Amino acid sequence: MRLFLSYIWMYRRLLLIVLTPLLLLPVPLIIKTTEAQCAYVLFVVAMFWLSEALPLSVTAFIPALMFPLFGILPSKTIASTYFKDFHLLLTGVICLATSIEKWNLHKRIALRMVMLVGVNPGWLMLGFMFSTGFLSMWLSNTSTAAMVMPIVEAVAQQIINAEAEVDAMQTNSSEGIHNEVFELEDNEITTKCDPEKHVNGYTNGTVTTWKDEKSTTQSASENKYRSKKNHMMCKAMCLCIAYSSTIGGLTTITGTSTNLIFAEQFQTRYPKSTEINFGTWFLLCIPISIILLLLSWIWLQWLFLGFNIKEMFKCGKEKTQREKASEKVILEEYNKLGPISYQEIMTFILFLLMALLWFTRDPGFFPGWSSLFPNYLGYATDSTAALLLDSFDYAPLITWKEFQACMPWDIAILVGGGFALAEGCEVSGLSQWIGNKMTPLGSLPIVIVVLIACIIVTSVTEVASNPATITIFLPILAPLAEALYVNPLYILIPTTLCTSFAFLLPVANPPNAIVFSYGHLQVMDMVKAGLGINILGVLVVMLCISTWAIPMFNLHTYPAWAPIIVPPNSTISVTSLLTTAG
Repeated sequence: MRLFLSYIWMYRRLLLIVLTPLLLLPVPLIIKTTEAQCAYVLFVVAMFWLSEALPLSVTAFIPALMFPLFGILPSKTIASTYFKDFHLLLTGVICLATSIEKWNLHKRIALRMVMLVGVNPGWLMLGFMFSTGFLSMWLSNTSTAAMVMPIVEAVAQQIINAEAEVDAMQTNSSEGIHNEVFELEDNEITTKCDPEKHVNGYTNGTVTTWKDEKSTTQSASENKYRSKKNHMMCKAMCLCIAYSSTIGGLTTITGTSTNLIFAEQFQTRYPKSTEINFGTWFLLCIPISIILLLLSWIWLQWLFLGFNIKEMFKCGKEKTQREKASEKVILEEYNKLGPISYQEIMTFILFLLMALLWFTRDPGFFPGWSSLFPNYLGYATDSTAALLLDSFDYAPLITWKEFQACMPWDIAILVGGGFALAEGCEVSGLSQWIGNKMTPLGSLPIVIVVLIACIIVTSVTEVASNPATITIFLPILAPLAEALYVNPLYILIPTTLCTSFAFLLPVANPPNAIVFSYGHLQVMDMVKAGLGINILGVLVVMLCISTWAIPMFNLHTYPAWAPIIVPPNSTISVTSLLTTAG
């Protein structure tokens, strides 16, 4: 029996690929409606995306295969959905991000921000979190975490080394003995120590194991970090990078793939809407990111280091040896960058121009530059600015090969598959059918409906990729909002944000996996800390959607750009439904 189960586990992906379409096949064969046929495709794609039995981008091509076979959409129509304005915007963003990474502008920004806040472990965490969050607004979460973590690891090891230096000096002073073993050169420890690579083989940094006469009575963890406090500090600093790289990405439309997918699918479904653009999204989400970063910082401090307010805000205190050593390593890392180069200056200028054009295209509260072309309203989008600035400088900042190496083609294809799936759901009538079946939820307060949706997507995104989760749920939640006669943004905005809250497991998102690979964390550390951040994240999003988001998007009014759907066999007038919804 055990051998049989081991074979099943070994070939589980193959079994899922074969059995899922076969077991679901009776649905379209028996019901024989376009809604059932589209639901069959949706279930198959969702199962493959959730289980990752096939690569996500490969699964994304299934609608292009099945929709023409079922007669839902012709091949030419479905093919056109795989490349949209989103892909041009993604191309522009990746070009800029590649240039930022190539010329180390990200590292200069991160180190400069950390130098401003100081190197006390608590304040150091806060500095790293805000600098990482800022970088993540413009770069991918994965790239941000991968770039900042080596700096964090170097600082953490310097703090541990500095503590050993202080202990050695105090020992010599108390015993009145001068021992050359404890002499320091260039602030590097030469006591008996063994550099050990992380158990997972990750080579960015090493963990130093200190061996002295007391070490025989300490646990392995204490040997590795000298003290439990050192270990807790390393855990907290790792998690602060993982969380801030995700939280920072919430702030801009281009910050995460989930935001981009939402924006493109929303504009496709509601082409007359002008509410969602770079400026309005930034104004909506910047308070969320700041609040969540501060709450995450307090949570991690309390959980791992102990949040001592009196100690944190004590002014005029002389810096410890550890703080001086940490300041030195950060300054050395910054000096290694040398003077700012022409390429960094040009990249920074392009970065500022792109952000400025995004903010001022159509901010909503004043006429943007797109209003200069009244005969072509809606023609210029955020991708227009992104592509314009990519060809702005004559001297190339990056090569085409460098761009190709950084371009996430799998995400581009995955997003195209989501557009194809959404188009099929709309044309087949499945979206309207789902919305009609969910009208009983209208008896619940809309806040409860939103909260339920947020909890569901937050739970699903822990075991499925964020892009796959948002791609599955958007075609379901949009018709739900229409059926309830609620502004679709009331449900879609919070669920989109909550899709990024994958803080619980190392495999939940790439930043979690990157920090976990440094060997400081155990799975239970991430679960314990991540559960608190998930709860805080949902609460902050609910606070947003119940306060400042309402006047920004007029959420209490059913918009003119959304379709009016009257349930079949209903005797209730549209006017009464709209009055009830308002």
